[in-house]
Amino acid sequence: MPQQNYEIRVRGRLGGTFRTAFPSLRARTQGNDTVLSGSLVDRAALYGVLAIIETLGLKLIGLQQVTGLELVSRMVRAVHHHIAYI
Repeated sequence: MPQQNYEIRVRGRLGGTFRTAFPSLRARTQGNDTVLSGSLVDRAALYGVLAIIETLGLKLIGLQQVTGLELVSRMVRAVHHHIAYI
């Protein structure tokens, strides 16, 4: 099974300490939420991320499987949005 790309949205803005719990994912703030995105090798890796979210007491508000192109496109838009506010 090839790697799959995911976007996982959790409630709140995660600080650096929380973000280190997800070393294989990129984190970006979107509104009052944090979106974790990246490729996971298999379903077990996805379940591992979801278990960490639960263990940390974070509220999962969205999980979406995306294509590689969608993932890159969303990340580029997020960077452009961030630069617009600098």
